[in-house]
Amino acid sequence: MITVMKRLPTNHTVGIAELREPAKVFDKAGGKPVAILKNNECIGYLVPADAVDGNERQRVSHAHLDAVLQASAGKVQPVLDCLKDK
Repeated sequence: MITVMKRLPTNHTVGIAELREPAKVFDKAGGKPVAILKNNECIGYLVPADAVDGNERQRVSHAHLDAVLQASAGKVQPVLDCLKDK
């Protein structure tokens, strides 16, 4: 049997039993999200409020989005050119 490992979007993991003391979990993680494991399977994430504060979504106009894309075009063009041949 082949076991496929999932990539977790965090470097911090805890077992379900460690959640009895969430303050210690947050202290060890240094304010970063923590993956909660049960039987070596990720069952959820514990995310401190500081990790999401200030990340509210905002509406932007098409003109603003166009300006951002035009400003970054020079940076991404070499990658796009490379991908054309793939």
